[in-house]
Amino acid sequence: MIVNYSSSSSEDETENTSKDDSSPLRKRGKLDTENSSISEPLDHGSVKRKAVKSAHSAPRLPLPDSVKEMFRESEEQWIDKSEAHGGRLRSFQHERGNWATCVFCPYDPEEAFLELLNEMMALAATHGIPLTLSEEFHLSLSKTVVLRHHWIQPFIQSIRTGLTQFQKFFCLADKLKVYSNAEKTRTFLGMEISTGKTQLLELIKIVDETMTEFNLSTFYKDPSFHISLAWCVGDHVERLKKTCLSEMQCLIDTHEDGPFYIQLNCTELRCKSGNKVFLFPLQ
Repeated sequence: MIVNYSSSSSEDETENTSKDDSSPLRKRGKLDTENSSISEPLDHGSVKRKAVKSAHSAPRLPLPDSVKEMFRESEEQWIDKSEAHGGRLRSFQHERGNWATCVFCPYDPEEAFLELLNEMMALAATHGIPLTLSEEFHLSLSKTVVLRHHWIQPFIQSIRTGLTQFQKFFCLADKLKVYSNAEKTRTFLGMEISTGKTQLLELIKIVDETMTEFNLSTFYKDPSFHISLAWCVGDHVERLKKTCLSEMQCLIDTHEDGPFYIQLNCTELRCKSGNKVFLFPLQ
C-alpha cells in the first residue's frame, strides 16, 4: 500500500516538471509502479486513482459577495469634477495615497483691503472678466508637489531642521501683476513683493534643499514673489493688462487713507499637505 501511494505521487511530480523518460526520477517512478502492480491487485489501485481524480475535479465554492466588496473601493478611479470647484482643472491627476503639498507664508488681510479688492473685482467685471476672490491669501515658497503619505513626516522634519535658525522678517507688496499657471487654464491677479526679496530667496534655498532630497520640483529660477488676490478660469493675462490693470493699480495708489499696500510680517511658514497644515515658527 505505501509503495503504491509513493509511486503515484512520483509520477505526478515528474509529469509537471519534465517530459524526459530518461531522468533518474522518471525511471524510479516506473520501477516503483511495476513493483506495486505485483504486490497489489490492479483493480484496487485503479479505484484509488479514480477517487483522487474525482476529488481534484470537484467544483470550487463561489467567493462570497461580502469578500468581493472588500476591495471594490481600492479599484475605483477618482473622477475629477471641475464644476465642483469653480471650473478649475488639476495640474496633475488625483491618485489615492498622493498628497498635494506646498510651502507658503500666510497673509491675513484687513477688512479695508478686502473692500478695496472687491472694488477691483467689480472693475474687472465691467470689462467682462469675472474674477473670483482667493479662498486664502499667502506667499508661495514652493511649487505644488505630490507627496506619498509615508513621506510627509520626514519631509516636514527636513524643512523644520533647515529653518531652525531663520529669523523673522518683513515684506511689502505694492504693485499689481497678472500671472497664469503653466497650463494656461487659470489667470491670477496678484500683488508683487518689493521689499524682503533677499530673505525670501534664502528661504527658497532651504525649501529647495528638501525638494531635491525627495526628488521633487524646486522653485522657479527667477521667481516673482507675490500674493494671489483673485483668479478666473482661462488665459486672460493680456486682456487684463490691456483693459483694466492700470485702473486697478490706481485704486490702490489713490486710496483715501494713502497707498494701500500689503504689509506682511513673516513670523512663520506653513506647509499644507492634503488636509493637514504644519507650522514652522521663525526665530
